Amino acid sequence: MSSPEAKFRTATVVATAAAALIGLGAGTASASDWPPLKWGGYLYTGHHNSGTETVVDLTDFGTCHTLAEPVNSLAIVSETSSITTYSGADCTGYGFRSGGLAQFDFGLPQVSYRVAPVTG
Repeated sequence: MSSPEAKFRTATVVATAAAALIGLGAGTASASDWPPLKWGGYLYTGHHNSGTETVVDLTDFGTCHTLAEPVNSLAIVSETSSITTYSGADCTGYGFRSGGLAQFDFGLPQVSYRVAPVTG
C-alpha cells in the first residue's frame, strides 16, 4: 500500500513530465522549422514540407505513380506502409525508401513513387 507522500510524489512527477512534453511544442516557429507530423503519407513540391501537397494513398501497394510536378520533401506516419520515390518517371532512376516514420527533404527532385509495406 502506498503512503500519501508517495502518491503525491508520483502525481508531481507525472504533472511535471506532462508540462515538459506540452512545452516542447510551445516554441516560436521559424522558416527553418518543420511543420508537425500528421498521420498519413504526403509529398511536397517545396522543401521542409512546403508548396503543393500530394496525399499518398498508403493502401495502394505496388502501383507506380508519376507526379505532374516533381516533389522535394516527404512526410509519412504509418505503421504499415512506406513510400519509395524515384528521380525518374515510371519509377525509374534513383530510388529512396522512406520507412514508416519520416520527414525529410530530397537531395534530388523526385518524379514518381510507389507504396510498399513496412517490413521488419
